[in-house]
Amino acid sequence: MDARKFRFYVLLCGLLMICQSLPTHAQQNSISAVNPSTGRDGVHDFDWDIGTWNVHQRRLLHPLTGSTEWTEYDGTDVVQKIWDGANMGKVESAGPTGRLEIYTLRLYDVAAHQWRIYFTSSGSGTLGQPVVGEFQNGRGEFYDQEPYRGKAILVRFSVHDITQNSCQFDQAFSADGGKTWETNFIATETLSKTPSPAPL
Repeated sequence: MDARKFRFYVLLCGLLMICQSLPTHAQQNSISAVNPSTGRDGVHDFDWDIGTWNVHQRRLLHPLTGSTEWTEYDGTDVVQKIWDGANMGKVESAGPTGRLEIYTLRLYDVAAHQWRIYFTSSGSGTLGQPVVGEFQNGRGEFYDQEPYRGKAILVRFSVHDITQNSCQFDQAFSADGGKTWETNFIATETLSKTPSPAPL
């Protein structure tokens, strides 16, 4: 083998060794999953919500049926801090179709930079699976997939139009994988009073 061919052979072997040492696309994805990029710290995202709120709610009575029949409720939402990154809310309201009692538990996953929001209601006896998500540009969006009337649907819970004294919460369902959404619950809240400061 002459010198030119030998140099080419060495160069080719070196390139093959470099290529074999590079992670594949699948490996890169698994690395990203194990070592997620550092996101914003959202542990205080719901601090503005601590307090007592007057709430007006609208609920679609028969979601995903084509019905446009809504009912309304008025009541209160009392939100209390448990610790940084954890709070709970208790909603009690009433309307023409009866009472609505909802308990909410919100927990911040520091590693994932996401909130998990759990809901239950009087008579349920269990916490539902959480909607998971985060805040971006002053709007929070949280999603999950769950069974509804024998089929899997997507659920979206949104928090938006947040001011010092008001906010809005929406819930929507999608039966087509997120192509279209039907809003079935709207809660408009106005601040009644902020919590008293903790004693020294």
